[in-house]
Amino acid sequence: MHASPCFLPAALLSDIRARFHHIDRCPITDEPRIFFENGGGSLKLKSAIAVSAEVSALPDQEGRNNPASAYLTRLIEQGRDDLHQLLGSCALGPSRGQVISGETGTRLLYRLIRTLALALPPGPIMGSTLEHPASLDAARQWATRTGRRLIEVPFESSTGTMLAAHYSAAVTVDTRIATVIHTSMLTGFVADLPAICAAIRAVAPACFIVVDGIQHAPHGALDVAAYGVDAYVFSPYKAFSRLSLGFAWINDRIHAIPHEHMLGKPGADWELGSRDPAFYAAQSEVINYLCWLGRHFTTSSERRAQIIAASEAMAAHEAALVQLLIDGDAQARGLSAYDDVTLVGPPSAMGREGLVSFTLKGIASPILVGEFARHGIRVHARVSDGYSGHILGALGLSDCVRVSVSHYNDAQEVRQFLWALAQIRT
Repeated sequence: MHASPCFLPAALLSDIRARFHHIDRCPITDEPRIFFENGGGSLKLKSAIAVSAEVSALPDQEGRNNPASAYLTRLIEQGRDDLHQLLGSCALGPSRGQVISGETGTRLLYRLIRTLALALPPGPIMGSTLEHPASLDAARQWATRTGRRLIEVPFESSTGTMLAAHYSAAVTVDTRIATVIHTSMLTGFVADLPAICAAIRAVAPACFIVVDGIQHAPHGALDVAAYGVDAYVFSPYKAFSRLSLGFAWINDRIHAIPHEHMLGKPGADWELGSRDPAFYAAQSEVINYLCWLGRHFTTSSERRAQIIAASEAMAAHEAALVQLLIDGDAQARGLSAYDDVTLVGPPSAMGREGLVSFTLKGIASPILVGEFARHGIRVHARVSDGYSGHILGALGLSDCVRVSVSHYNDAQEVRQFLWALAQIRT
C-alpha cells in the first residue's frame, strides 16, 4: 500500500512537465510560480483540455440520427470503458457495475448517501471525523432526516488516519451505510481501505460502503474490485482534467436500489439529463496519458497494467518528494529539522500521499501562505471553517499550511520551498 521513495528519471520528468499547462508560471500574473496546491486541484493535462474544447464546440446531442450524434455516443462509451480500466472494475467482468457522472464529486456523494438512506431499512449510518463534509455532512443530514442513529468514529490524531480497528469497535450488526475517506485532504494519510471494508463486513455484511476517493485518485492505483466497496467517487479536476463534473463507480447492489430517475427511461438508469461528451473525452485523454507513462515501466500492452505501472511510478516519485520535504538533504533543511515547525502526523513519508501539513510557531498559517507567495510558491492554508474545522479541532489546531505535490513536481521545487521557509523563519 505504501510506495518506496524513488524519483522519476530526469528526462521522463521533463517530458511529463511539458504535457501540463502552466507548469512553472502563473497564467494570471505571468510570473514564475511553483505549484504546491495540487490538493485543491491539479494542473491540467494539455491534451485533455484540447479535446474538451474541440468536443464542446460541437452543436449536436446524443440520440439523434446523424453521424455527429453517433460520434458523441462513442466518446461517452469509450470514456466509460476507460474509467472501468482506471477504477479496476474491468476485472469484475459482466458484473463490473456502472460509472455515472454528476455535477461534482460532492454532489455524487450526497446523492448516493441520500438514495441509500431513503431506500434502506432502519439502522445506523456510520462515518468518521476524518471525512470531508462531502460525505460527513451528507451522513449527518440524512441520518437526521430518515431517523437513523449516526455513528461518528473518531480518527487517530497521532497518525492522522483511520484504522480498521476503529471501525470494528464502532460498527453494529444493523449498520446500513458506512462512509469512508480513502485519503485525507488535510493530513494526507491513506487508509487501508480493504482492511476497513473487511472489518465493517465482518459485523455488518449487508452494509453499503460508500468511499470518498477524491484525494486518493491522483496519487495511487485504484482497484474497486479488490476493495470490497459498493461505491467509489472521485473528481477529475483533482486528477489532471476539467473542473465541473465528478464520476462515481457503483456496483450492481447500488445500481438496483430505488433512486431518482426519469420515469420515461428504464428504472436502472442513474443519469439525469444530457451527459457532457467533452468531459468523457477529456477523461479518456487522461487515461491515454497514464498508459503512455506506464509504458515506460511495463512491457505489457494491456491498458490496465499500464495504468497500474504509471500509478506506482507516480506514487514512488511523490513519496520521494514528500521525504525530501520532511527530511531535507545536503542542500536544504527539511521541515522536521526545525523545532518551531510542527507536522500534522508522524515525521515520516510513510503512508502520506503527496501531502504534508504543518504549522510554524508564531505565524498564523494564512499569513505564512502569503509569505510563500512572495517567494513564488503556491500553497494553501486550512483553517477552522466548514471544510476543515472538525479535523483541525481534533488535532488541537486552529489552522495549518498544506503543501500538496504531484508527480509533475520536481526535487528542485521542493528545495526552493525549503529555502523559502528558512528565509521566512529569519
